Amino acid sequence: MTRRRIALAVAVLLLALFPLTGSAFYTELVTKVMILAIFALSLDLLVGYTGLVSFGHAAYYGVGAYVLGLMAPKYEAANLWLTLPVAIAVAGIAALAVGAFVVRVKGIYFIMVTLAFAQMFYFVFHDTAFGRGSDGISMNFKPTAAIGAFVPFDLANATHVYYFVFVLLALVFVFLRLLLRSTFGRALQGIRSNEHRMRSLGFPVYLYKLASFGIAGALAGLAGYLYALQFGFVNPELLSWHQSGNVLLMLILGGQGSLIGAVVGAFAFVAMEEIYSAVTTHWQLLLGATIIALVIFLPGGLASVAQRFQRKLIGGPPNE
Repeated sequence: MTRRRIALAVAVLLLALFPLTGSAFYTELVTKVMILAIFALSLDLLVGYTGLVSFGHAAYYGVGAYVLGLMAPKYEAANLWLTLPVAIAVAGIAALAVGAFVVRVKGIYFIMVTLAFAQMFYFVFHDTAFGRGSDGISMNFKPTAAIGAFVPFDLANATHVYYFVFVLLALVFVFLRLLLRSTFGRALQGIRSNEHRMRSLGFPVYLYKLASFGIAGALAGLAGYLYALQFGFVNPELLSWHQSGNVLLMLILGGQGSLIGAVVGAFAFVAMEEIYSAVTTHWQLLLGATIIALVIFLPGGLASVAQRFQRKLIGGPPNE
């Protein structure tokens, strides 16, 4: 896929050079978008490649964020290399615990059960002293990346945070790409297409779906941790149902079943949010109208634009 690889390389280069523009505001905004892109990629593994439409994925996003908030000392910086793996592990374990129940059901029941579990997580942090209530947790210091006396980068520096998130986004993208090209990934896509046939061929469908749910939850926890790292606070709204709805909208915008589409959808969602909110306080109406139009006229999402253009105007399939 020569053209696609060239476009991807150009996009990566532009992202790598973006902080050189010198705009602190937009550097932090793009950092936020890249975090949301990791969140969208984690959900795309479920929705786009396993066929599990979860409406409670924000639970693991919030869990990852709260792990940092709860582990951060009050008067000193938390250690990145300790808290980051713990956040990923706790979010993944939480997802496996929930997935052990929810992947047994299908369709609308799966959607509603994932939502119910997410609301349970929400109220644990909202209504108990453990989660510090609706005010959430504020962190006085950014985590430190120190390895002994060596400090490779400073997370109190917005540019360093940008590149740290950029590298993690690239690693998550490559990890999922390799995963989906493996036997495990092919099996997940087979389950999405025809679960009964995969079961008749001897595949342990339940275990494959549970593993996908756990991996997606762990990656969502990574995104939540990075959100807490960037903004320095967490609150129960990170686990709310509308956060799960937002990340689903990103996939609809970008295109389900496409890793590039998940990233494009995150950028498109935040761009429209910024543009529409500058036009009117009722920007959600414009966003909703845009998504409706996109579903009707471009059901494959923004990631399918290049393929459609080449097929209809130039002729022939895209250059593989």
